[in-house]
Formats: sequence, C-alpha cells, structure tokens
Amino acid sequence: MKFTEHPRIAFVASSVSSAQEALQTLIGVYGQCEPEQAEVICALGGDGFMLATMHRYGDLQLPVFGMKLGSVGFLMNQYHAEGLAQRLQLAESSILKPLEMEALTESGMKARYLAYNEVSLLRQTRQAAQLEISLNDQVRLEELVCDGILVATPAGSTAYNFSAMGPILPLGSAVMALTPIAPFRPRRWRGAILRADTRVNIRVLDHYKRPVSVTADSHEVRDVIEVNIRETSEHTVCLLFDPEHNLDDRILNEQFTT
Repeated sequence: MKFTEHPRIAFVASSVSSAQEALQTLIGVYGQCEPEQAEVICALGGDGFMLATMHRYGDLQLPVFGMKLGSVGFLMNQYHAEGLAQRLQLAESSILKPLEMEALTESGMKARYLAYNEVSLLRQTRQAAQLEISLNDQVRLEELVCDGILVATPAGSTAYNFSAMGPILPLGSAVMALTPIAPFRPRRWRGAILRADTRVNIRVLDHYKRPVSVTADSHEVRDVIEVNIRETSEHTVCLLFDPEHNLDDRILNEQFTT
C-alpha cells in the first residue's frame, strides 16, 4: 500500500498511561489529523482497543496500523516512535471480512452487530443451553446441550475459538469455525469448519428456563431466542503489519506454539 511521503495519520489511543504517553510523543513528531481527513489510522493499545477502533472507524474504509501498548497485541505491531512513515510504506496488508450477527430477543427486539473475531452464544444461568443448529436453512444438529457455541473468523480463530479447542484458520482460507463451548450432548461433537458463505442459524430451545446471551466482539445481547450469522464483504477492514511480523505468519506460528 502506497502513501504520500508525509502521510496524514490519525492517532488514536487507549486510556492506559503508556498509550497516552505514546500518543503525545507521536503527535509531536508526525502531527495529528482528524480520521475523516486521514490516509491511515494508527491505533495505540492492545487487541481490545484495536477491535474497538475497527468498529468505530470501519465505515471510513481507512487502513489501520496498530502498535502494541497493551497486554495482548496479536493484531498489533511493536511500538517504535521513529521511522513510522517508512514502516507504513513497507507495511503488508491483511483484509478482514467480519461476521454480521442478527439476534432476536424474547421481547421481540432485533439487534445487528459486526464481529471481526467471533460471535459467541453463552448460557446466562447455571442451566446448560439447549441449541438447534441450522446451516443454509437445513437443520444439522437438532439439540446441542452445552455452555455455548461460537462462530469465528480466521483472524479470530486464535482467540476464544482456540481456547475452546477450535481450529486455527489461515487468513484467506474462505472458511469459518463453528466451535462448541463445553459440549455435554452430543459428547463427541467438536464443531465444524464451514465455508465462509454459509448462513448459520442458532435457535435457543427452552429459552425461558435456559436463557442465553450472544456477543459479537464486545457487543452483548441478552435473552436471545434466535441468532443468524453470516460473513459480510460490505464492511471490510485493512490492517497493516510490518513485513517481518505479518498476520499470516502470526497465525501460522500459533499452530506450532507449545
């Protein structure tokens, strides 16, 4: 990706002190531009802040270059105040396609959110959830008794999905992971790898006795009775990475980490 010699950068930072200090340093060196007039957004923080930045500024269709100033930085580059313009010129891009989640609640309310990592359904009480799973309007699992289930993108497959024993998915593989969380019945079902264009429908059985919530990244909806999930190409985000630490390599390395 090519930028001007002195790119217009919009710096945004999390509230932690190290990120705020870096923000002032970088503005002093490179200046500050409003996101609407910028060529690139530079996010300072951890992965949670990166996700928040993608949600907040995704409609601007600007590339995002993150620098790690938080506890987790899988989606971030190392922080260095020097040479940022040159790093941007050499950066490699990764295009992320989010999931679109539409949930229907007991009260009849509909909620729609995007998820760049995963959409997860979780039981709200001590009672296990009872879920019906349909793919492309065909019921594939009549009853799944579990703590929950999630649908993860390749970029999000190394996060909650991997902790729930789901597969790590390469970027650009055009698939997504359907992973149960603590499944009780059927005991041997460990999820599925789906084509990215699969329409996933999850219906909550006995939702009064066994209430369930759904979360799309950081957006939670409680007391849902039905959730529809699909990949969307209408809200893509371009993340930039230093060539020696691109996202493809990071996802590959995760599969060989012991």
